Amino acid sequence: MSTALHEERLQAVMDVLRLTSARSVADLGCGDGALLLRLAKDPAFVRLAGIEQSVTALGALRAALAVLDENIRNRVTLIEGSMLEPRPELAGVDAVVMVETIEHLPPDQLSRWEKAVFDIIAPKLVVITTPNAEYNPLLGVPVHRFRHPEHTFEWDRARFRAWAEGVAARHNRRWLVRDIAGVRDGVGGASQMAIFFDPDLVI
Repeated sequence: MSTALHEERLQAVMDVLRLTSARSVADLGCGDGALLLRLAKDPAFVRLAGIEQSVTALGALRAALAVLDENIRNRVTLIEGSMLEPRPELAGVDAVVMVETIEHLPPDQLSRWEKAVFDIIAPKLVVITTPNAEYNPLLGVPVHRFRHPEHTFEWDRARFRAWAEGVAARHNRRWLVRDIAGVRDGVGGASQMAIFFDPDLVI
């Protein structure tokens, strides 16, 4: 079952997609479809793709899609594989989203991820959410641990902002960083969101 904080994350991403009038979206690390299923049920999104390494998660997502209307299912393509692999078949989608997944990538592979997303898929919009390490004490996470054993990093807000600024500069994008999910004064939200967008896109 999704937590209240995760619902806030998903809503924050949905709000950006609607604000920018995105019609086609690729969800990298889509898991069992927490976001993708919401997008599929909204007729505003006409082309959707989900990429996921976990066969189990994809199986659960396929089962959830199977009970939906055929018109909904036909708008969704599922791909088993890594977020790091180039996906020329997705070139030109309006938006790429990653909800709490980039922190699963090895830090030394982030440049490879940048090329796969910004150079190969080259969407007008990229939306990323990732844990905010400053919030961890509020969740009872010890200082020497990450929220999940499969995370390879969890950045504080300054580190995330510096990374986002670098990504935007390397790929000629405008950018914004926002605190989301249970925002508290002084520590931000449970997650932080980076939005990268083409210079001619209004946000």
